Amino acid sequence: MSVQSPSAVVMVRPHHFSPNPHTVADNGFQPNADGLDPDRLAASAYDEVTRAAAALEAAGVTVHLFEDETTHRPDSVFPNNWISTHSGGHIALFPMFTPNRRTERRGDIVELLKTTYRVQDVIDYSGLEYDDVFLEGTGAMVLDHESRIAYAARSNRADPIALERFCTNFGYEPMVFDAVDGRGVAVYHTNVILSIATDFALVAADMFVSPARRDEVLGRLGARGRRDVIALDNAQVDAFAGNALELWTAQGRVLALSRTAFDALTADQRARIERSA
Repeated sequence: MSVQSPSAVVMVRPHHFSPNPHTVADNGFQPNADGLDPDRLAASAYDEVTRAAAALEAAGVTVHLFEDETTHRPDSVFPNNWISTHSGGHIALFPMFTPNRRTERRGDIVELLKTTYRVQDVIDYSGLEYDDVFLEGTGAMVLDHESRIAYAARSNRADPIALERFCTNFGYEPMVFDAVDGRGVAVYHTNVILSIATDFALVAADMFVSPARRDEVLGRLGARGRRDVIALDNAQVDAFAGNALELWTAQGRVLALSRTAFDALTADQRARIERSA
């Protein structure tokens, strides 16, 4: 088993999903939902999570599926932004940028983890919200668990102060960089442009603002030939090809990503991924 690949996931199935009007202003990857039927959109999101959970379970991944029947948490389908779990039994809770996302933190999810796994401690950073300091979990940062590096694209959702505090507590080296999408808009979450697996990494290298920092990050990702660094272009990032997660099953490693993302990959990229997962 690889420390980079968890064998279980937490998922939240929304009963009343809707695009969050408070995040669209600075999230270049969030489309405008004007003209879409809200009931059909909510039903589609519910069905999509249901199918994703079933596909993961069929692949041998343990899925802890929680329901969200509220109408005031439009982004609750993304729990990785407010909670992360770590080897050794550690849990982190994170400060959220948008006020209407702060109610996504749920005690029942934390209690399930405590009763199912050996949780040693829960480190809660949510109090940083009062100082307007934010770090939206493994959306805002992508963790290399083997090399102990936390990569983060600088944004209002990834404050270097909060990142430094997390890294000090959990034993990571922070590596902050600036990145913009093809429209020149700052990348709001690192996990749309970077995914780190055991033997490969998917990265949108062209989105780095500083060529020197880009070369440093690529060098660290591929250090000692450990990983195959697979470059993604802007169109592939728009199809969320960077938003992938390697998982562990009894049959070996699998890469979870959307059908849209999979279809955006080239045959060569898929072959390089499938050498490992």
